[in-house]
Amino acid sequence: MAKPTEYVKHIESYVDSSSSPSQQAASVDALAILLRNDLLTLEALVRELDLYLTTTDSIIRSRGILLLGELLTQLELKPLSDAAIHSLIGFLTERLEDWRALRGALVGCLALLRRKTDVGVVTENDAEAVMKSYMQYLQVQSMGQHDRKLCFELLECLLERYPNAVQPLGNELFYSICEGIDEEKDPQCLILAFHIVEVAAKLFPDPSGPFASYAADIFEILGRYFPIHFTHPKSEDIGVSRDELSRALLLAFAATPLFEPFAIPLLLDKLSSSLPSAKVESFKYLGYCAPMYGSDRMAKHGGALWSSVKDVLYTSPESALSVESESDGGMIFEESDIMVEALILLEGLMQQNSDLLLDMILGDEDINNFICSFLKPWDIHDTPLQLRQQLHSVGRLLAVSAKSSMASCNRVFEKFFPQMMEALGCSVGNHSDESFATEDRALSSRFNYEAVSGNAQSSFAYTGVKGLQLLATFPRSFAPVSLLLFENILLKLVSAITSNFDKKFSWGLELKALVEIGLYIEGYQESEKAATFARIVVDKFVSWISSDEPAMPLSLKMQAICETGMTGISNMLRIVQGMEKAISAKFTQAYVDGNFESVELVIKVLECYSARVLPWFEMNGGSEEVAWNLAAIIWDKIDNSSSVNLTVQNYELLGAAMTAMKQAVRRCSQESQEKIVNRAFRVLSASTLFPLKDSPFATSLSNSEDSYLNHHVDRVSCRDEWIISLYASVVIALRPQTHVQNLKMVLQLFIMALTKGHIPSAQALGSLVNKLPSKTNERHLSQEYGVEEAIDVILTSSIWNFCQSNTLRKCSLFGGGNEIHNTKCLAGLNHTSVHISAIVGLAWIGKGLIMRGHEGIKDITMTFLGVLLENTNNGDFPESCDPIEGKEQEVIPLMKSAADAFHILLSDSEDCLNRNYHSVIRPLYKQRFYNSVMPLLLSSTRQSNSIITRSMLFRSFAHVISETPLSAMISEANKLIPLLLDSLSTLTEDVMHKDVIYNVILVLSAILMDKNGQVAVLENAQAIINQLIGLAAYPHMMVIRETAIQCLGAMSELPYARIYPSRTKVLQAISKALDDPKRAVRQEAVRCRQAWASIASRSLHF
Repeated sequence: MAKPTEYVKHIESYVDSSSSPSQQAASVDALAILLRNDLLTLEALVRELDLYLTTTDSIIRSRGILLLGELLTQLELKPLSDAAIHSLIGFLTERLEDWRALRGALVGCLALLRRKTDVGVVTENDAEAVMKSYMQYLQVQSMGQHDRKLCFELLECLLERYPNAVQPLGNELFYSICEGIDEEKDPQCLILAFHIVEVAAKLFPDPSGPFASYAADIFEILGRYFPIHFTHPKSEDIGVSRDELSRALLLAFAATPLFEPFAIPLLLDKLSSSLPSAKVESFKYLGYCAPMYGSDRMAKHGGALWSSVKDVLYTSPESALSVESESDGGMIFEESDIMVEALILLEGLMQQNSDLLLDMILGDEDINNFICSFLKPWDIHDTPLQLRQQLHSVGRLLAVSAKSSMASCNRVFEKFFPQMMEALGCSVGNHSDESFATEDRALSSRFNYEAVSGNAQSSFAYTGVKGLQLLATFPRSFAPVSLLLFENILLKLVSAITSNFDKKFSWGLELKALVEIGLYIEGYQESEKAATFARIVVDKFVSWISSDEPAMPLSLKMQAICETGMTGISNMLRIVQGMEKAISAKFTQAYVDGNFESVELVIKVLECYSARVLPWFEMNGGSEEVAWNLAAIIWDKIDNSSSVNLTVQNYELLGAAMTAMKQAVRRCSQESQEKIVNRAFRVLSASTLFPLKDSPFATSLSNSEDSYLNHHVDRVSCRDEWIISLYASVVIALRPQTHVQNLKMVLQLFIMALTKGHIPSAQALGSLVNKLPSKTNERHLSQEYGVEEAIDVILTSSIWNFCQSNTLRKCSLFGGGNEIHNTKCLAGLNHTSVHISAIVGLAWIGKGLIMRGHEGIKDITMTFLGVLLENTNNGDFPESCDPIEGKEQEVIPLMKSAADAFHILLSDSEDCLNRNYHSVIRPLYKQRFYNSVMPLLLSSTRQSNSIITRSMLFRSFAHVISETPLSAMISEANKLIPLLLDSLSTLTEDVMHKDVIYNVILVLSAILMDKNGQVAVLENAQAIINQLIGLAAYPHMMVIRETAIQCLGAMSELPYARIYPSRTKVLQAISKALDDPKRAVRQEAVRCRQAWASIASRSLHF
């Protein structure tokens, strides 16, 4: 047991009013630990607290009781005896009348009442005593916000957990509730008050009970808050949003049917408000409350409700033309929030009492007259917008009405369908089966004409296509469409798609109709129709792949093929078979001969595979077989071709083939991937660029490496480039467990290729070092290399041997801790392009290491810094650069590539090293790299006297901060902001840096908007404003000017005293931006000027 001296000091620290809040919290935690670990008993604690709990000194007494309450809160899960709980709740109940110690009593009562059964709970008798004391002594609205909140929480807890204890209190309870919640304004308290009403109403459902007597008074209080008018600028500051408050009030409104006589008239009255938000809320509340109140109570409001819905949907429809409507004659609308909620209300009312509402709708004279007027010939282009809005609304009304039930659907069709059919030229009456088929053909013919007629208005074409779609998908249980009619519909739609490809909107409608028909068949398993759809639609579209007919753009052909294939697995397999045949037939013509049409076709097919087919199979099953077949076909074609035609289109084809290869391989299992990589290696090993068994590589790589690489670097053929690019694509997409044979040779080959600037090889190297196992026991049984051996091969290769006797491996810049040593390790080769290629390759390798959290990234990072810190002031340029003018021309691109390497290290790549390609990604790797590299960058920047070096170091800094999550940097915003401003000042001196300037200003804007960075922003307000003023006139990039002005606008929200001295300068700069040639900049300038011009009227408090 703890000695008294151990816990008395904590008691005295808490009770002492001079203790800081953190000291008091620490004292509570320390005492709670002693109690939870049974080092101190609750009885001993209470005896020690006795003097503090009963003293006449109100301050000490309130602190003592609050300490007891806080400790009981932390002991909610500790078992206590019934006697202890009874004694504690009795004492705290009595303390509720002690207004000076009220907070501690409330906290303690809440802690005891919230305890669970298995650890000991308050009895119902004691709970009733608490409730009586609450009603007798607590004047809630006379208290402060925190105490009011505790009172509401206590009342809420009693109602929810002890209903039997509060039910006998009846009228006194509701009087206390009304008194407590009346005139409440705090959002946190209000949300509790609304929930108290909801719980109390459900606790007393009897229409003749005590709640009924107070229903009018309670709703009078609730009604004052509707609609919720939220004046707090930031909901996160108070922990309650407007939507949460509105939802709580809605649940209170709907808690009992006893509110119906008061709620419905209020909500109907608010529909006449001029505020759109009030109308939206009213319809939302009506839609939610109507089912809760019941059909009997709502029946008497039916007329008023229909009138309100009709007014919004028909009389004054609030809808706007959609973007798509621009091209179809103006018949597609986007409904306002008011209309959406009104339709939801109508749907609910139809479900509740369809007969009553349907009588009103079908009998409405305005609706009937309107429909009759539109059954006559009319021209959509001559129809006013309001009439088109009304037509849309009436259609929505009838659709909602028909969907509510089978009986409602029949009534709507009996009322309007005959008139519509007669308007289309079809008679309606009793038919035999033969005449029914004839009539079906006549109806479909009518629709067909509208769908395919070249002279038909777009709105009629829309109607025709939708009509054909509806006929083809009409449920079998109602009126089955004959197979002959179904075939005719499909033939007409296919014909329309073939001929209307130059009409974008109509073509899209027709294709969508075919897709919907295919999905319907797949969903309802109609085998005969499925076979017909495959024969008429799918097979027809597949035949387009290798055909010149129809004369439709290839992109539209592939869109139609893919979208119809996505209607079902069998259809997609037919599509895939056709695409595989097309690749087999055309790939050689494209790859070897360079035939333009074949190249274009194969590119589109491969793009379709990558973007549509493979992702679809991944979601619907069967992905691996399709992916494996695609990879196998490509490698077979490459293997069987001895040459490649070198054209611009051929490089586009290579890009499409690489993407398709990666997408296919990544979806394969480990076993399938090993088959693919082995097949690819056989093709690779047979090429002219790869060393075979009898080559020097097989026996002594280290001795013969230089001569072999020098011999091959300059004579890589186009076919070799294809092979190594596709092989790199395979490696990029492999799973970490997949074995790569002859790994050392592969590594050497990729190293050789990246000297020619071959980025896929660099990305493949990065993928390999990212995924190779780190320990011997983790490796594949036949995998002879791990990541350490692979790194050793890379860093000992002659490609890094930039000096006569120094390699990058030897240029370790870690000497004496983190000291950076000047080096000329990149000055040995004669071509700057090779230097740059090596740096880019090293960056991708470093990216693979940094993502897996490998320590090797340190050496690579320091190598980049070594390049950046070449002493340009002392003429320390590469020795091969003889002319003075040539030195800077050689060094700057080299330094720029080293700076941009940091972008490669941290940016997210879609081409490799991401989760799609099974990369090993250590959590928070960007944050860790930021913390390790920033001190080095900053110290290097401070020590550098060279303008070029500083600018390149700041370029590196810009890449690092732009790719690091803001959450990792915001805690040091006070240090970061001056660096951001220095980097902007330096980088703006050279147009070469405009892209990174934009990234830096985006980081600055993010800090300005983050509340955690506000202190740092205030400290540097003047410097930030001055820098932004300069960027507002930056001539080389529009988005920089636009973003700078946006940031200036955000700065206007800072405290008046901080920004007023800069007001004149800002307004002068913005006045110049008003004449900017770019409209977006001028618009931002107007907003910014308004914000800054208005700050003179703001108070210091704001």
